[in-house]
Order: sequence, then structure tokens, then C-alpha cells
Amino acid sequence: MLQNVVPAEVSLVCVVKPDEFWDKKVTHFCFWKEKDRLGFEVILVSANKLTRYIEPCQLTEDFGGSLTYDHMDWLNKRLVFEKFTKESTSLLDELALINNGGDKGSQQEKERSVDLNFLPSVDPETVLQTGHELLSELQQRRFNGSDGGVSWSPMDDELLAQPQVMKLLDSLREQYTRYQEVCRQRSKRTQLEEIQQKVMQVVNWLEGPGSEQLRAQWGIGDSIRASQALQQKHEEIESQHSEWFAVYVELNQQIAALLNAGDEEDLVELKSLQQQLSDVCYRQASQLEFRQNLLQAALEFHGVAQDLSQQLDGLLGMLCVDVAPADGASIQQTLKLLEEKLKSVDVGLQGLREKGQGLLDQISNQASWAYGKDVTIENKENVDHIQGVMEDMQLRKQRCEDMVDVRRLKMLQMVQLFKCEEDAAQAVEWLSELLDALLKTHIRLGDDAQETKVLLEKHRKFVDVAQSTYDYGRQLLQATVVLCQSLRCTSRSSGDTLPRLNRVWKQFTIASEERVHRLEMAIAFHSNAEKILQDCPEEPEAINDEEQFDEIEAVGKSLLDRLTVPVVYPDGTEQYFGSPSDMASTAEHIRDRMKLVSLKRQQLRHPEMMTTES
Repeated sequence: MLQNVVPAEVSLVCVVKPDEFWDKKVTHFCFWKEKDRLGFEVILVSANKLTRYIEPCQLTEDFGGSLTYDHMDWLNKRLVFEKFTKESTSLLDELALINNGGDKGSQQEKERSVDLNFLPSVDPETVLQTGHELLSELQQRRFNGSDGGVSWSPMDDELLAQPQVMKLLDSLREQYTRYQEVCRQRSKRTQLEEIQQKVMQVVNWLEGPGSEQLRAQWGIGDSIRASQALQQKHEEIESQHSEWFAVYVELNQQIAALLNAGDEEDLVELKSLQQQLSDVCYRQASQLEFRQNLLQAALEFHGVAQDLSQQLDGLLGMLCVDVAPADGASIQQTLKLLEEKLKSVDVGLQGLREKGQGLLDQISNQASWAYGKDVTIENKENVDHIQGVMEDMQLRKQRCEDMVDVRRLKMLQMVQLFKCEEDAAQAVEWLSELLDALLKTHIRLGDDAQETKVLLEKHRKFVDVAQSTYDYGRQLLQATVVLCQSLRCTSRSSGDTLPRLNRVWKQFTIASEERVHRLEMAIAFHSNAEKILQDCPEEPEAINDEEQFDEIEAVGKSLLDRLTVPVVYPDGTEQYFGSPSDMASTAEHIRDRMKLVSLKRQQLRHPEMMTTES
């Protein structure tokens, strides 16, 4: 080992054997024969005889010398030094190869240095730390000894190792600094290449498969379900795009970080990549948003169209059912419901037009250059569909409006019919009330001729009112016949109202005629009686006419008899004027007048009785 390590520095090797070794046996060494081959002399000597060859100050205490020395400590440091020297030397070579880009060696070695040895075989930080620790120990004037802790001065080889370690450390720091810069540059270049590769992946996908997906999606559907299916398909496309947009966001952040680093040589390329990526992504995002807005507008359009169609179907179904309302209130409620439904349809159609126009505006603003495709045919199909839906809804609404007009006219005619029937029934009631009033209150025959004439005149006016009421009822019933013919329904007035009206009018006519007869008889009675009862000396021959007295008496009796006779209606029923007391009072008044006439007659026959009677 000595021969291999330091043969030129060794002149003598002393092999020390313990004393017990000499006592046991004798051994013959023939090292002197190897002197020429080894280059130094080898002798076998005991420990107490070493001072013959080596000064005691150069021998350790184990061999009887005074040299302070810890061999294990020296050996450990020597091993550290040798390891550091080996690693640092190897590391310097690797770093030089990396930093110089493989200027030395073959092209294969260059490629290997770039590809495989880009990372050193050992960690430069670890080697530098080891070197600094070793240098720190070498620079101490005192080293930790063995167990005794005795101080001793460093050996010559340790002093010589300090500048070597310092030199290696300086070289390592220099090469490591260059290596770090090379790594930074290569890392930046690698990062830039990776960013450029990812940018092109994003751009190529968006301009390739992404654009192809959008090119294939141009329809808006012809119903809510179709629009929803297209919207779902678009959401799937958006989901695929969102993954690439996430990559875009990440790349944009990386590019921004590199731009903030301020490397002038990469600014132009980075900004170009950033601009290219942003242009493509924003353009694709705008197309996705436009498509989404278009589908949303189409979905809203079809939703409004479906609601309007349902409203029109409901209105049409209501109009197709022939209704037979029971009264005017039901008709008014039906008319109100029709007006509300028609108003709702108007609002729905207006909303459909607004949605349709907005959708047409969006379609007209489509940019065919966005996908590099002429979309005239697709747009024409969409426009024709939208316009067709709006025109169809307009026609359906117009048909419903026409039917509503017809139904409204019919309802108004039915209102008139009900009103005529109601007014005709009211006329019957009025006529019945007039008849009742005639029989119950029109019972007086007057106290004299003048009063009776007044009563007769009032009665005629009363009859005129009744006649007007009857005529009014007849006109209303005739109107109901005309309305029923117009409505094509069975005449409702022939059932009960007309017979009642005719019956009451017939009863009223009979009672009225009887009232007129009684009043006329009363007038004749009162007129004749008043002529006789008045003192008329100029016409004694008139007063003395017995026939007048007989006539008055006959008229009076006939009038009294007539008061007891009831009014007989065509159906056989009988009705009296007033109550029995009312008839008795009237009859009593007539009888009193007849008594006065009879007394007057007796006075004329026997003048001598006039003084006494008076």
C-alpha cells in the first residue's frame, strides 16, 4: 500500500512487534531482499529500539515518544479530506462539462452531458457544506484529541491540505454559480418550450376540434324539447372547452410570471404567445357565449309559443262549446271570461313577437367568419321557422277573435232575450197590479154627476196606462221571438209569459168594461136625479113628468143590482169590486139619492105636503 501511495517519500519502514513476539519464536524476515523492488528498506524492530531509528519527539506515547497525536482523529479527517477531494474533483469535472455545454468529447458525450448529466451525480450543496466544515477544522490550531483531550499541533499534511481545500471550494463556488445560471437558463428555456407547446395544444384544439363542434351546431330547434336537447349538447361542448380554458388560465398566469421576471430576450416571444392564446380563447369563448344566448333565446321563444298555443287551444275549446246560460249574470261572467282570455292571448302574442324579433336580430348578427362557414342556409331555415310560428299564431288568434266576436254578439242577443223576457214578466206583474188596483181601489161611483165624470175620465187614463203596459209586454214578447229565431233556439216566450199576459189583459179588459158601465150608469142616475132635485119653476112640466121618475128609479135599481153582480172571467172565476163594506157604502149612497127623488115625486103629487116635509 505504501508503495502504491507514496513510494518516493519512504526510505525506511519499521515493522514493530510486541515483546512477547520475540519470546515465543524466532522469525526470519528477508525484507532486505525486496529493497530494490520496493524502493525502501524494511526492518523488524521492537518498540524499545525504535528510538534508534526515529527521534522520540516524532514517536507517539505508545512507542515511548513524546509526540502528541491521535491517529483515529487524523484518520477520520484524512478520510473526509480524501472523500471531499474526490467528490469535488469529480463534481468540478461534471459542472465544467455541463457549463461548457460539452465542448470536449464526442457528439454522443455532448448529448449525454445535456440529457443525462444535466444533474450532477452528487449534490453540490452537500459537497460545499462538507468542504466548509473540513476547512473550518483544518484552520483550527487545536484539534480534539483522544479520550484524554490533550492538545497537539496539526500535522504538516493537514497544513498543506488547507490551501488545497480552499482552492477546491473556490472552484466549486465558481462552477456551481455558473451551473445555477445554466440551470436557470435551461429551466427558463424548458419552461418556455413547455408553455409554447401547451399554448399550441390549446390553440390547435380550439381552432380544430372545438371549432368543428361549433360548426356542427347551428339549429335552434322547432320546439322546447328540441331546444333543450340542443342546449344540453351545447353544455357538453362548453364542458370540453372549459377544460382547455382552465389550461389557458394556468398558462396565462405562468406567462405573466415570466413577463414580470423581466428577461428582455423572452419578452417579445412571451407577449406573442400570450396574445395568440388570448385571441383564440376569447374568440372561442365569445362564440360559445353567443351560441348559448341564441339557444336560450330560442328556448324562451318556444316556451312563449307553447304557452300561447295552449291559451289559444283553451280559448278555441271554450268557443266551440255551445253554452246555454241560465241568466244575464251568467252571460256577463262568460263575456268577462272571454275578454280576459282574449286579452291574455294578445299579451302572449305581443310577447311572442318581441321574443321572435329578438331571436331574429341575434340570428342576423351571426358572423359566418367566426367558424369559416357560410351559414346562409341554416339561418334561412331558422328565420323561416320563427316567422312561420309567429304567422301561425297570428292566424289562430285572428280566428279566435272572429269567433269571440260571434260569441259576443250571441251573448249580447241572449242578454237582450233575457232582458225582454224579464221586462215582459215585469209587464205582466204591472198589469196584474193594475188589475188588482182596479178591483180593490176603483170602487167609488161619485156623489154627483160631476164627480162621477171625473172618475170616468181618470178611469180612462188608467186604462190607457194598462193598455200601454200590455202593448209594451206584447212588443217585448215579439222581440223575444225574433231573438230566438236569430239565436236558433226554441221560443221561450210561448211557454208561460204570453198566456199570462193575455189572461191578465183579458181580465183587466172585462173589469174595466164593467167599471165603465157602472160609471156611465152612475152618471145617468146622478144627472137625472140632479135635474129633478133642483128647483126649476120655469120648467114645471119637466119635473111633473112621471116617466123621468120611473126612469131614475129604474136606473138606480139597475145600478144597485149591478153592484151585487161579480166580474166573471173567461175561466169562470168571479171577482168583486172592493170589499162588501165598500159595496154597501156605495149602495147606501145610491139608495139615499133614490129616496130623495121619491120624496120629491110625492111632493109634486101633493103640494100641501111640501110645507110640512120641508
